[in-house]
Amino acid sequence: MNLVKELKQKKRIIVFLALFLFYGKIVQAQPCIPTGQVDIFVGVDFNYRDLLNNGRVYDLLINLTPGVKWNMGKGWQAAAQGFIPIVNQYGERYKKIRLNMAVLSKEAHWNGKWHLKASGGLFGRERYGLDLKGMYVVNNWLALEAQAGLTGYCSMALNWEASTPQRLTALAGADVYLNRWNTQFRARGGRFIYEDYGVIVEAMRHFNHCTVGVYGEYSNEGGKNAGFKVVMMIPPYKRKRRTVNFRPASNFRLTYSIQGDAYANKMYTTDPEENEREGWFDRTALQWGSNTMKPDFDERRRK
Repeated sequence: MNLVKELKQKKRIIVFLALFLFYGKIVQAQPCIPTGQVDIFVGVDFNYRDLLNNGRVYDLLINLTPGVKWNMGKGWQAAAQGFIPIVNQYGERYKKIRLNMAVLSKEAHWNGKWHLKASGGLFGRERYGLDLKGMYVVNNWLALEAQAGLTGYCSMALNWEASTPQRLTALAGADVYLNRWNTQFRARGGRFIYEDYGVIVEAMRHFNHCTVGVYGEYSNEGGKNAGFKVVMMIPPYKRKRRTVNFRPASNFRLTYSIQGDAYANKMYTTDPEENEREGWFDRTALQWGSNTMKPDFDERRRK
């Protein structure tokens, strides 16, 4: 009975995504990036682990992350990202240049309250499949959010390794934003990508071009954990936009975890520049939370 129920849930997700992507007539907000523009960018993926058994205090893995985004219009976007290792103390599995992400997504909005984003393709954390993210804005300080996905394993690190997309993930939670202090509290829980169940509670303070936060979490597999996050938006903050744009990645993220568990309470990303400061949606369509602050980037159309 449990297997039949899970199959029905997966079928509902697939049918809903198909209807949303191809048949829905959605009220679109004006995007902040004009239709047809392409962004080519590069950032850094920084990883470290404390093993204390190899003569080093830390093992390092540092990748350059070249990526591209194409704004196709009407909420559609195609994005891709690769990994180019420049420092690798993690071993053979991480030495190759490889594709990390290739995603087609569509974003839609209703009445400034309902926000939805559907994505399909190769996601972060070596997952591929379908994903749906949603947010409902209750008022200027409270919003509800949910995410559901149907994914499989896909890695190009050694050879082509893949499984069929049969793993269902589902998260739900709430955000509270104190506008006077630009401080955000976030709580969400559910089933994560390695089939563990857990909850994460975060507190974030948004500054000019920077967000600093702390978090605590619990997983039925990993137990209790905590740590902090820093999101730095990368200059230049004034940009002249052309049809094809070359720039740094929009942000650099650093997460420190006390336990260093690589599998508890983990979720994939569906955008190469996804981060806690900017959220999931176009800021011109979602005027809530940190999106109500002054934009990090002053973008002017070059004539």
